[in-house]
Amino acid sequence: MEQILNTYYENNAKKLHRMVDKIILKFGGISNKDLDDFYSLANEVFVDVMRKYDHSQAFDVFLYSCLANRIKSEMTRRNREKRKADNMSISIDTLIGNDENTTVGDMIADDVTIEKELFEQKEEGYSRKILLYLSRLSGLQKEVLRLNIAGYLPNEIREELHISEKQYSDCFSAIHSYRNVSILF
Repeated sequence: MEQILNTYYENNAKKLHRMVDKIILKFGGISNKDLDDFYSLANEVFVDVMRKYDHSQAFDVFLYSCLANRIKSEMTRRNREKRKADNMSISIDTLIGNDENTTVGDMIADDVTIEKELFEQKEEGYSRKILLYLSRLSGLQKEVLRLNIAGYLPNEIREELHISEKQYSDCFSAIHSYRNVSILF
């Protein structure tokens, strides 16, 4: 038994991990972040198999079948949990209240954006925070913001301002960056 233990756990349990990887691959694979969970599960199964092994068949075969069953059960359990969460989701179009015209989306959807708030007022009506936010933007970034608020599409803004896709992307990122926007909170 000690020789079997050493064989499976030498080189950081390489042989056991390869067996787990092979089984998981048959089920379609999993994300790397979940792989350690299945390696831990394999350790539990290995200990259990060591106790139950009766030499009636090859150890590798017995271990493989026990691992495959346990991994399949664990994947089934995890998928069941995911489906349970999906069943608790509701559509944004779900009607709410006594009014048959009001949906969940009506209650959470809002067309107010930072951009609209900034440009619907005259500059003298801006708060100190908004003026500070605007002072952090370059002239080009302010123009991109203004055209965005006016309803221009990204390609129209690039064409209007004669800028590249990269320049537009950089401006858009700066306009919405946490560093700049956080002063508004």
